[in-house]
Amino acid sequence: MSADVSIRVAGLSKRYRVADREHYYTMRDAIVKAITAPLRLVSGLMGRKGSANGGTHDFWALRDVSFELRRGEVLGIIGRNGAGKSTLLKLLSRITEPTSGYADIYGRVGSLLEVGTGFHQELSGRENIYMSGALLGMNKAEIDRKFDEIVAFSEIEEFIDTPVKRYSSGMYTRLAFAVAAHLEPEILIVDEVLAVGDASFQKKCLGKMGEVAQHGRTVLFVSHNMAAVQSLCKTGLMLNHGRVQQVGPVESVVQSYLKTSSELEASPLEQRKDRKGDGSVRLTAVKIESAEGGMICCGSRLKVTLSYEADRVLRNPRFVVTVSDLTNTGIFMLDTDAVGGLPETLPAKGSLTCITDPIRITPGRCYVNLGVSKSGGISDLVECAAYFDVESENLYGHGTIPERQFVMCVIDQKWTVN
Repeated sequence: MSADVSIRVAGLSKRYRVADREHYYTMRDAIVKAITAPLRLVSGLMGRKGSANGGTHDFWALRDVSFELRRGEVLGIIGRNGAGKSTLLKLLSRITEPTSGYADIYGRVGSLLEVGTGFHQELSGRENIYMSGALLGMNKAEIDRKFDEIVAFSEIEEFIDTPVKRYSSGMYTRLAFAVAAHLEPEILIVDEVLAVGDASFQKKCLGKMGEVAQHGRTVLFVSHNMAAVQSLCKTGLMLNHGRVQQVGPVESVVQSYLKTSSELEASPLEQRKDRKGDGSVRLTAVKIESAEGGMICCGSRLKVTLSYEADRVLRNPRFVVTVSDLTNTGIFMLDTDAVGGLPETLPAKGSLTCITDPIRITPGRCYVNLGVSKSGGISDLVECAAYFDVESENLYGHGTIPERQFVMCVIDQKWTVN
């Protein structure tokens, strides 16, 4: 075994036994059930269908997960909701036991899996810092040395002697992360809990995790923020239905995940159930094409056609189309209110078309979110409603625009020598 190995996981699986849901009974049903209970018990003992016990079925949250992580590596674990990410972290943190397989962990583990992990509600922030340090095997002198740094990072100096049960979720997260990151764990495990914090604190946490990794410690990071995963991690692991779908360089894994997820989500609008809004207006179709025909290229004008239906005539509606890249970073927005081109009322069912100026987007895949609102309230919102590919083009006659790596768009320009 290499001395550099920090975590070795082999065939790790976790099965849960789920009780089948039982429907609600009326009083009459309860009486009949009580009278027939002896007969059902006898049937169950004879092995017949309809045992007295409620039915159960097995659910595999993880299945045959294997990977190896060396000291100082930062692993980004990604996947859709329910893919098994949090279950994996709980197994590695020894919160729950695996059904099969094993995980060898070489080093002291600091975990932040949910808000307030390991905190005692009745103790103050100060007391919880010392308790957490003791659980990590640190003595009082070591904790004293780190105490001021932890408090300063958490930015809750004023409330450090207040019981943590009175903390907001943001304060909880600030202190919990500060403790987990500063008490020198050899392995730091962080779940999506950082999403609770504000943007500036998230940025500070990402910087701290990068600093922890530079000191030779191992970090496992679960997040739905692909930009954060790419900036922090060199290796990515994608889970799907509890199994490892892909492991390798983080850029490749993130690209595969986003393409797969977006293609799954970009189903016909009328079939989409994951929409938001009051439903008074529904977007029923979207078509994105080049206004000139043919492929969409860097210099193309887009033609976006939206179809909708409503329960009545629309008054002062607002239609919005946002376009973003693979990491969900916005590129541009089309907004009927911004340019004013719609009449005051629209029929209850119809379509509208937007023609843009040349988009000047660097080559790559783009994803489209759609929304419509009335009187300030959201009527319909569909995320990742469609996608389109921008092809490279010799836009200025001096070579094609390179693939999207560092920038998302180019602009008309003229260079002169002074």
